[in-house]
Amino acid sequence: MTIDGKKIAEEIYTELSEFFKTRNATLGIIVAGVDPVIEQFVRIKTRAAERLGITMHRVDLVASATTADVIAAVETMKQTVDALIVQLPLPPSVDTNAALSSIPADKDVDAINPRHSSEHLVQAPVALAAVHMLKQNNIEIAGKRAVVIGAGRLVGAPSAELLRELGANVSLFTLQEGSIADLKDADIIVSGAGKPGLIKPEHLKQGVALIDAGASEQAGKVKGDADPACAEVASIFTPVPGGVGPVAVAMIFKNLKRLIELQ
Repeated sequence: MTIDGKKIAEEIYTELSEFFKTRNATLGIIVAGVDPVIEQFVRIKTRAAERLGITMHRVDLVASATTADVIAAVETMKQTVDALIVQLPLPPSVDTNAALSSIPADKDVDAINPRHSSEHLVQAPVALAAVHMLKQNNIEIAGKRAVVIGAGRLVGAPSAELLRELGANVSLFTLQEGSIADLKDADIIVSGAGKPGLIKPEHLKQGVALIDAGASEQAGKVKGDADPACAEVASIFTPVPGGVGPVAVAMIFKNLKRLIELQ
């Protein structure tokens, strides 16, 4: 069954709208450099904020920005917003770990500060989106074999961590380590490799729950890690685009709500 992420996101926005009607909420975003793909992601987040009545504060840094420039922007912005986003990827001139480490835990809507891995007040939006879609479709997580492809900070690492917390037996492999054959026994797959067409129907067992969060650009189009034909094998399948992405953006604002409540 192919999952409609846009529809699920709409349900989440409807749920959040009452809360944000009564708050003058603010969300900051720091963008370094000019990149059409990054700009598309920022535009989606900005539109979602507007529909909820959330004020977005944006700071643009030049492509040659340094680590100190990003940290200074975070230090200034954190004084005036309820939460903030440092948009990834950052330019090569920036130490990403150092920059992300400057985000205070109570403002970290992406749960991305590497120093707060055990202290995050919210969960990573993509991981939350994946689990939300599994639960909404009555996919049992506890005791199931889950394979996460990719160990990135946005998809793979947090998804593996959350699935383990929920009782799954999780294997994590990257394109450098592990084998695509590992997918054959998986009950749940979350993929964030960013390699179009990596997963084919023959790699899967019948009835697997396949969450494709591996969006990348190919010939001017956004593609997922999984061949669309995988939908014929999977019990649930998230397409790219229109699957995990819209739900992950909605989860940013669910996290914002949580951080405001905690503050």
